[in-house]
Amino acid sequence: MLNVGIVGAAGYTGEALIDILLGHPEVRITSLSRRSAQTSNICDIFPQFAGRLDLSVGPVDLKQLKAKCDAVFCALPHTASMELVPKLLSAKKKVIDLSADYRLKDTRVYRKFYNVTHKDAANLKLAVYGLPELYRNKIKGASLVANPGCYPTAALLALAPLVGLGLADTSSIIIDAKSGTSGAGKKAEESLLFSEVHGDCKAYKVNAHQHMPEIDQVLSRIAQKKVRVVFVPHLLPVKRGILATVYARKSSKAKNRPAIQLFRKFYKKEPFIRVRKEGDFPRLADVQGTNFCDIGIKEEKDCYIVIAAIDNLVKGASGQAVQNMNIMYKFPETLGLL
Repeated sequence: MLNVGIVGAAGYTGEALIDILLGHPEVRITSLSRRSAQTSNICDIFPQFAGRLDLSVGPVDLKQLKAKCDAVFCALPHTASMELVPKLLSAKKKVIDLSADYRLKDTRVYRKFYNVTHKDAANLKLAVYGLPELYRNKIKGASLVANPGCYPTAALLALAPLVGLGLADTSSIIIDAKSGTSGAGKKAEESLLFSEVHGDCKAYKVNAHQHMPEIDQVLSRIAQKKVRVVFVPHLLPVKRGILATVYARKSSKAKNRPAIQLFRKFYKKEPFIRVRKEGDFPRLADVQGTNFCDIGIKEEKDCYIVIAAIDNLVKGASGQAVQNMNIMYKFPETLGLL
C-alpha cells in the first residue's frame, strides 16, 4: 500500500485528489495539510468525506510528511511549492507538483509570468513534465513530476499530433479556450463572485496568460524549433470544465493525410483520449467528473480546427496527477480513474 500526503488539501484540486484517491485500491491517504494555521477535520471542510476519511488538516508539517508518506501531492498556489519540494526530495520522497513552479525550464520566463524569482532552479532539471501521452517513459523514472496546467493539457493534446507529424504551420496556431471558475482556485476575488460571472462570458489575460509559455515550451520541443502560439482564455459562468478550440493552417506535408485517422493512430493506445467521429464535437458535459480528453476534428482545405474538452479539476489537474502517480509506481495507469 502506497502512503500519500496532500499539501493544499483544502482547495479544489485537494478535494478532487482526496475523492479520487479514496477510490484507489493501492493508496492510503496518511497526511493532509494546508498553508493556513487553522486545524480542522477534513469532514468539516468537505462533508462528503464523512465516514470515508477521518484526518485533520493543519499547517504543513515536514516532519509528519517525512514520517508518514512515500509520495506527496503538492496542490499549493503557484510560487509556494518551490519552498517545500526541495525538502521533500532531500527526504527521498516522490513529489507530484500541481503548481507551475516546475513546469517552465527557463527561470527568466518564470519570473516574467509569475513575478517571482525561482528559488529552486537546481530541481528544474530533475522535473519531468507530466503529460503522460507525450512523456510517459520519462515519468516512469521521475522523482519530481510537474503536473501540467489545465489550459495546456487541453491545448497540447489537441495540437500534439498536428505538430508532431509536421502537419501544422506552427506560425499560425491560435488557441481559443474557455474555462469554468474553479480554474482560478478557491481564493476570494470579486471577479469570481457568482453575481459577477453568472450569465456572462469574458476574455481575460489576452495573449498574456501564464499558461502560454508552457504551451510554447512543449510545442517547441515537439516541433524542434521555436513555436509561439496566440492564446486567448475566457471565463465561463460554470464551475468546471475547459473547452479549447485550436486553429492551425496546414503545412506542405499535410496533403492527402486525413487528420482524423492520424489522430486515432497517434492516440491509439491512450486510455484517456477519445477521438470523436467525423462531425462530432465534444462539450463540457461529456467529460465533467472524468479524466478523459475528448477531441473533435474539422478539416478544411487549408486548415485544421480541433476542439478538445476536459474537466479542469480532473484531467486538467488532480486526475492527471493520479495518472502520473500510477505511472511512477507501476500501477495500471487507469487505476482509480475509471
